[in-house]
Amino acid sequence: MSSDPQSVANGDPAPARLTVGIVSAGRVGSALGAALERAGHVVFGVAAISDASVRRAQNRLPDSEILPVEDVAARSELLVLAVPDTELAGLARGLAGAKVVRPGTIVAHTSGANGVGVLAPLADIGAMPLAIHPAMTFTGHDEDITRLSNACFGITAADEIGYAIAQALVIEMGGEPVRVQEHNRALYHAALAHGSNHLVTLIVDAVAALRVALDGPGLLGQQIVDDQPNGLAERLLAPLASAALDNALRRGQSALTGPVARGDAGAVAAHLTALESVDPRLAEGYRALSLRTAERAGTNPAVIELLKGR
Repeated sequence: MSSDPQSVANGDPAPARLTVGIVSAGRVGSALGAALERAGHVVFGVAAISDASVRRAQNRLPDSEILPVEDVAARSELLVLAVPDTELAGLARGLAGAKVVRPGTIVAHTSGANGVGVLAPLADIGAMPLAIHPAMTFTGHDEDITRLSNACFGITAADEIGYAIAQALVIEMGGEPVRVQEHNRALYHAALAHGSNHLVTLIVDAVAALRVALDGPGLLGQQIVDDQPNGLAERLLAPLASAALDNALRRGQSALTGPVARGDAGAVAAHLTALESVDPRLAEGYRALSLRTAERAGTNPAVIELLKGR
């Protein structure tokens, strides 16, 4: 198949090789670049400014040149804009104003919250806009690239040809493409943030409480409880949290267990008192999530009244 972007725009949904440029070499951009190279595309250039980005580009994309943004944009058949959400609109306007993106160029951003509307300035000069968002958290470590092959990607395009191209690119990277309507991008992103970012806060809070609960003399040979990650508190919580997540994804609301779902007001009150003694903010987090749990479970009204502070 031809790698000419114009032939792609004319309906060839799976180009064999595209010349790819990436702005910038952050955690997401460098991982996607490596995945695209594995799929047979050629990442010729990367825009990288910070020392960390330069090192990441050199490690993950050693055959790519580190170039100014304008040079990356001018030479790309597929231009990946992997910048923070707050910078995306300005970058699109700047590239359009500089007239460095050629007509027919496929321009894909990786923002979860945005659809293709944010790329309108580039679409107006003939680029094909795509939103290709990997629904995955990135740490900057080697596992990022492996996780992409098991991830879903939320894709949005301006037309069916765009959807076909986005779908093909995601499949080539080993991911699963999922169509998200333009007007639903904010809701899509909010749901993912709620289910992942807040999960980290929940787990870290629970670990903090466990560290206090486990303080004191331990069993013979037991690891000392300290504030370092991946310690005893984390190991204690991990099987329970993993099972709860798996049950929720497999069985939905029927996975709810524990004193809130059972309507045990006495146990919930004791929890609040104990958590308050550790950190009032932690107790408030427990109260808010417990109230939402109680409402979902339709539990004992006394528990709901307790959690509302009445």
